[in-house]
Amino acid sequence: MQLATFGRLLDGHADELVGFEQGFFTIEDPAFVAKSGKAQHNIVRANGCSDSRVTGIVFEVSEAELAQSDAYEPAGYTRVSTVLASGKVAWVYAGDVEWRVVGGS
Repeated sequence: MQLATFGRLLDGHADELVGFEQGFFTIEDPAFVAKSGKAQHNIVRANGCSDSRVTGIVFEVSEAELAQSDAYEPAGYTRVSTVLASGKVAWVYAGDVEWRVVGGS
């Protein structure tokens, strides 16, 4: 997908999302499903729990490539800013859900 979307392989390194959990999401857009080859995709959702972590790869992209990513992602994903376990700030495409911290008001 990197070559198809950006025309290059992206540089990346391992890191973790803090306060997120991984799940699955069913894409209902037939054109997206045809392009990706499947309807079930991984998704992360913020849960606000500091002990919840999702391990993954952080990629460095230009502003233009970030715009390409926004255009690529189907309905159901929202780009949000978060602080990774490394302390770096990054964008993540997360599920469109509201959440609250357990014990919060």
